[in-house]
Amino acid sequence: MVAVKIDETLKERCPDAALGLLQAKVAVAPDPEEFLALLNGKIAELSEVELSQANKRDKIQTTRKAYKALGKEPNRYRSSAEAMCRRIAKERGLYYINNVVDINNYLSIKSGYSMGTYDLAKTKGDILWMSAPEGTAYRGIGKDVLNIEFLPVLFDEEGPFGNPTSDNDRTMITDATEDLLLVYYAFDGAEDLPALLSEAKDLLEKYAGGREFETEILI
Repeated sequence: MVAVKIDETLKERCPDAALGLLQAKVAVAPDPEEFLALLNGKIAELSEVELSQANKRDKIQTTRKAYKALGKEPNRYRSSAEAMCRRIAKERGLYYINNVVDINNYLSIKSGYSMGTYDLAKTKGDILWMSAPEGTAYRGIGKDVLNIEFLPVLFDEEGPFGNPTSDNDRTMITDATEDLLLVYYAFDGAEDLPALLSEAKDLLEKYAGGREFETEILI
């Protein structure tokens, strides 16, 4: 398992911050029809939620509170889970990318936790989860340069690459990805993470050829 730590300063400001980590071998491919039915069913269910209620879910609220504690405005920098739930509430659905990314998105909208799925081969060295220093920025996936200062960001030896709002394109999942790191970003403790990691393992095994699983929970 890749070595990951949570920075002490982040823990001081967000005492209930935790990470659920899953490492695996995968085979990236188009979404199987059976999984698409599962995803579309969850999208249909969440599309019934009023837009004004899309950010009221417990997990989304705890992320918003953590952003405020770190000095980031959650209405300007929404977590990915909140952004997807708002998009669904507007009846715009989600973009389908591939089996691995869409499993990530399904688990995120189902749980309310923001998540990241990264090509582990594109990271270097140990990983630290910390509040990004002032002036930190990177290019988000499908986005221009994103201001990520004060967000809770994953850093490796080459710099920042992931956070609950938007990930860097350096470590994005591609058709060539074989080594996966999936991350649940939690700000309400670790109680729910064992079951969620088990569900992630089951879905990756069934729909993405997942194997050689390792999991870890950091608090």
